[in-house]
Amino acid sequence: QVQLVESGGGLVQAGGSLRLSCAASRLTFSNYAMSWYRQAPGKERELVASISSRDGSTNYADSVKGRFTVSRDNAKKAVYLQMNSLKTEDTAVYSCNAVHALRRTEYWGQGTQVTVSS
Repeated sequence: QVQLVESGGGLVQAGGSLRLSCAASRLTFSNYAMSWYRQAPGKERELVASISSRDGSTNYADSVKGRFTVSRDNAKKAVYLQMNSLKTEDTAVYSCNAVHALRRTEYWGQGTQVTVSS
C-alpha cells in the first residue's frame, strides 16, 4: 500500500522557518508530481506548492512566493517544503500529495500541523 508520511511540523514564531518532509513508499516516486497543500481551520484546502515529475518545474501559491521552496529527491523518494519568513496566516495542517504523471492516480499523506505564533 502506498504511503506518504509527512514530518517536520511544529510551533514556530512569526519570522521563523520550518522544513517539512514527505517520505513516500511503495510507488515509483519519479513518476509522480508532488504537491503540498494546506488547510486552516474553517478554510478550504489550498495548493501551496508543486513540483513536476519530469523536469522538476515548480509552482507556488502567490501567498508563499519568495518565502517557500519545494524540492524533491527522487533517490530518497522524498519531497520537501522549506518555509521561511513564516506568518501567522501560514498556520494550517500541511499535507503531501502525489499524482501520477500519466494515470493521474492520487495519494495523500495524513498531514502535519504547522502553527505560527505572533
